[in-house]
Amino acid sequence: MKDSNFLKEHNAKSIWHPMAHPADSQANPPTIVTRAQGVRITDLDGHETVDAVGGLWNVNLGFSCQPVKDAIAGQLDTLPYYSTFRGTSNDQVIQLAEELRRFFAPDGLTRAFFTSGGSDSVETALRLARQYHKIRGEAGRTKFLSLKKGYHGTHMGGASVNGNANFRTQYEPLLPGCHHIPAPYTYRNPLNESDPARLAQLCLQALEDEIAFQGSGTIAAFIMEPILGAGGVIPPHESFMPGVRDICTKHGILLIADEVITAFGRTGSWSGSRHWGVQPDLMATAKAITNGYFPFGAVMITGSVAEVFENDRTGAAAIGHGYTYSGHPVGAAAALACLAETEKLNVPENAATRGTQLHRGLLDLRDKHSLIGDVRGGHGLMCALELVSDRESKTPIDKATIGTVQEVAYQSGAMVRVSGPNIILSPPLILTEEDADVILGALDDGLTAAAR
Repeated sequence: MKDSNFLKEHNAKSIWHPMAHPADSQANPPTIVTRAQGVRITDLDGHETVDAVGGLWNVNLGFSCQPVKDAIAGQLDTLPYYSTFRGTSNDQVIQLAEELRRFFAPDGLTRAFFTSGGSDSVETALRLARQYHKIRGEAGRTKFLSLKKGYHGTHMGGASVNGNANFRTQYEPLLPGCHHIPAPYTYRNPLNESDPARLAQLCLQALEDEIAFQGSGTIAAFIMEPILGAGGVIPPHESFMPGVRDICTKHGILLIADEVITAFGRTGSWSGSRHWGVQPDLMATAKAITNGYFPFGAVMITGSVAEVFENDRTGAAAIGHGYTYSGHPVGAAAALACLAETEKLNVPENAATRGTQLHRGLLDLRDKHSLIGDVRGGHGLMCALELVSDRESKTPIDKATIGTVQEVAYQSGAMVRVSGPNIILSPPLILTEEDADVILGALDDGLTAAAR
C-alpha cells in the first residue's frame, strides 16, 4: 500500500465522492479510514473512534463479524461468480431465498428478487409494481405516491419518488407521475400541527385527497420508509403506516416498504413494517443483509402479488429486468451467514435497549444546549438531532457550526453523520452501554465547542 503521505496528498484528487461537492472534498479532505474492529474505526493517523454512523446504516453486526467474512472467503474459493439470469442459478441463492421466506413470513413476504443494493431494490420494486397492474389489465396504473422528506436511493426512479430536493433538482426532469404528500414530521410541516397523532391523521387525509385528485385507477404504488431515515430520522405516529396500508388496500394501490435501512433489526423489531404491525406488498432491502461486507439486496414480494405473476399465461409476466450481480453467489453466502448471526445475537433486543439510552441522552443534551432544536428517536438505534441557530424561529444551523460539532465530536471519540441541519446516529446494533456513553460525551463536547 502507498504510504500515508501519498494518501493524504492524493485524497479526493482523482475520486469524486458521493453526496459531496467535488471542490469541497478537495478543500476539506475526507477522513481516511484504514482499519476497523468491533464498533470502532481507525483513521490513517491512528485516531480511533466509535462509529456512530454504522458504516452507512449497514454494519449492524460491527466490523469483526467473522462468520460473514469466512462465508465470503469460502465462497470465493468455491464459486466466485455466476449469473442467475434465465437458465442458471446457484446453490447459495436458492438457500438464501428459502431463509428469507422464513424470516419475512410474519411480513407476508414469500418471494425474493435479488439486486446489487438499495437503489437497485427500490428501482426493482417500482418496476414490478407497474408490471403487476399491467398483468392484471390495469395498464393505466403508472403513477407513484410517496412522502416529502422520504429517501429512496439515487436511480432515476428512486430520485423521482424521493421527497428531498437535494436529490432531485440537478437531475430534473425526472420520472413523470410521481407525487408527494406531507410527511408526519412534527417539528416542521405545512399543516402547522405538532401533535403526532393528529398530524398522522392529517397526512392520511392528504393521501386520500391526492388519490382522489390523481384518480385511484392511475396509481401503481405508494412507497414509504417505516421510519424516515436519511431525511432526518422521522418516526411517524403508530397509526400512520397502518392507515396508509388501509388506504392503499381500499384503492387497489400496492404498498412498497422501503426497508433498506430498517430491515434486520434496526428499529428494535425484525423489520420496520413489523414494528408498526403492517404487511406491505413489496419490501426493498439491502445494507444490513450482508452487514455491509458485500454489495447485495433483495426485493421481497407478498404471495398475492407473486400469484399474479406466476399464474399469468399471456407472457406479460416475463420479467425484463435484472442486474449482472443479481443473486451473486458470494453475496448470497454472505447474506446467509449474516442472517444466521443476526438471529443468533437477537440484535433487535439490544437495538431497542441502546436506542432508548441514546434517545434519553440526546434529550438531556437538548436541555443543556440551545443549538438543539429537535431530538428524534425512540425506535431502536436510529436517532437524530436537528440543530438550529435560534430555537424560537427554528432557523437551521449554518454549515460551519454543524461542521464544528462533527469535527470536535470526532476528535472526542465518535464519528457522527451530518445531513443538512441534522446529526444522524445509526451505530452498529451490537453497541454497548459504554459505547453509547462515548457517543453522547463526544456530542456534548462538539456542541459545547460550537456554542463558543
